[in-house]
Amino acid sequence: MTQQLNGDCVRLRELRVVCIVGVLPEERERPQPLEIDIDIYMDLSAAGQSDDLGDTIDYGAAAETVTRICTSSRAQLLEHLAQLVADQLLADSRASAIDVTIKKLQPPLPVDIKYTAVQIIRHRQ
Repeated sequence: MTQQLNGDCVRLRELRVVCIVGVLPEERERPQPLEIDIDIYMDLSAAGQSDDLGDTIDYGAAAETVTRICTSSRAQLLEHLAQLVADQLLADSRASAIDVTIKKLQPPLPVDIKYTAVQIIRHRQ
């Protein structure tokens, strides 16, 4: 059962990345756009008191890390890509949980659909 996510959170919204992701042959050859939302749960009280970037997650660095993972992994499944992102962000010991949503903005489906997506929530063990 997933724990309730409470408390402080650093949010990244609508990070756009173009990368190779998917199972179909055309997806393995042609990069496609993804949109990524991330919530990083952690205690932000020290940063609130100190006004020091060292007491929080640097969201610019986090966005660069996520972009690097997406463009280098060549994952087949969005689930796998989301897990790679969550694992890397949880490597920061200050993060207690990560909520990652990855949207495939142009899924190769024969129907009119805005996007497909996966969401995973991972907690520090």
